[in-house]
Amino acid sequence: MNPLAQQLNEAIQQENPHVYEMLSDIGQAIYFPKEGILSQSAEAKNKANKFNATIGIALEGGKPMHLKMIQDTLSAYQPKDLYPYAPPEGKPELRSVWREKMIEENPSLKGKSFGNPVVTNALTHGLSIIADLFVGAGDSVIIPNKNWENYELTFGLRRGAEIVEYNLYNDEYRFNSAGLRQALLAQKDKGKAVVVLNFPNNPTGYTPDKQDADKIVAAIREAAEDGINVVVVADDAYFGLFFEDSLQESIFGQLADLHPRVLAVKVDGATKEEYVWGFRVGFVTYASPSEAILKALEQKTMGIIRATISSCSHPSQTFVLHALQSPEFAAQKQEKYEIMKGRANRVKTLLDSGRYGDVWEYYPFNSGYFMCLKLTTASAESVRVKLLDSYGIGTIALGESDLRVAFSCIEEEHLEELFDTIHKAVVEVGGK
Repeated sequence: MNPLAQQLNEAIQQENPHVYEMLSDIGQAIYFPKEGILSQSAEAKNKANKFNATIGIALEGGKPMHLKMIQDTLSAYQPKDLYPYAPPEGKPELRSVWREKMIEENPSLKGKSFGNPVVTNALTHGLSIIADLFVGAGDSVIIPNKNWENYELTFGLRRGAEIVEYNLYNDEYRFNSAGLRQALLAQKDKGKAVVVLNFPNNPTGYTPDKQDADKIVAAIREAAEDGINVVVVADDAYFGLFFEDSLQESIFGQLADLHPRVLAVKVDGATKEEYVWGFRVGFVTYASPSEAILKALEQKTMGIIRATISSCSHPSQTFVLHALQSPEFAAQKQEKYEIMKGRANRVKTLLDSGRYGDVWEYYPFNSGYFMCLKLTTASAESVRVKLLDSYGIGTIALGESDLRVAFSCIEEEHLEELFDTIHKAVVEVGGK
């Protein structure tokens, strides 16, 4: 094993051996090179005041070389903030601003010890990093039965994890904390579990309330007290889009200092929060009372980034940083939030109107981009195909009965027509 990896592992073991036990084989072996191109280039950046012939970019007139036709479309930004490579861990100013934003929006983080966010190529990349660091073949990854299908690829297919599912809702259509608890405690023999909590949930648009969040935290604490090492990943892709009386912040804050056997990780990003899907800017943040562990995990995360994509897009980071620092940012973001909330409320009004009879139920939703219908008279796939072929409407079929509708991308004035047409298709397919 590389001596740098050994040093990081020893630092983690000394501070908290449970966290070391959570690491996968790759997680234990990975490190960020201290010697080589990056480190030598960094040294040259500070000392080479005459000629710096270290890193693979081109300069012209003392600035990064660029094509005028590209710079003309980006004239609001300096070439230095666009064309050079960003550091593997991300643009320092962006990391700092995002951390401040996290503290402001998550009051439960006050007084908690957590690291500086590391920039990722959006959330899928962040989840992939966590999978590499903490998931080995046969490890249990616990997710609800209504989940984003990419979890299976990221944790199951790529890393060989055993995917353990529990029902998202209980009989009262609240979050099924008892199911999560049961799935967690069943990992006693393995001694380790990875839990992914995605609120607002994709595909249902559901976020539990504070009472149920407390039960989630209690279940995770109980598993830790029972000797199970738990990596808890808060997949906060749709963070901030809370439209009703639900948890209004990330559960990451409640988990940050829960137990020595619990490692809380927050995966979030500007992708959905700031409506910049194609920019691909995300973050991974670790919580630990140990500064040494936070630094070691950051180094290992940087090692994974260096070994896979080297670094994330510099222009995208610059654009997001510029937006976050703009005095107009809060007002513009609130404006878009109100539009999204209006769409969600309109959908709920339509569904509660009684106009659609008994051909479906809908799963509780209160946040995010989506909602799910539970069809009772027709299969979701047959309705999906009917809508597409006969009416030019796209929806997502999930399993036998669930039809996901992304109200986020439908103007509020068109929602009535959308659901009327879905109802028509269900009747035509189901015979009622």
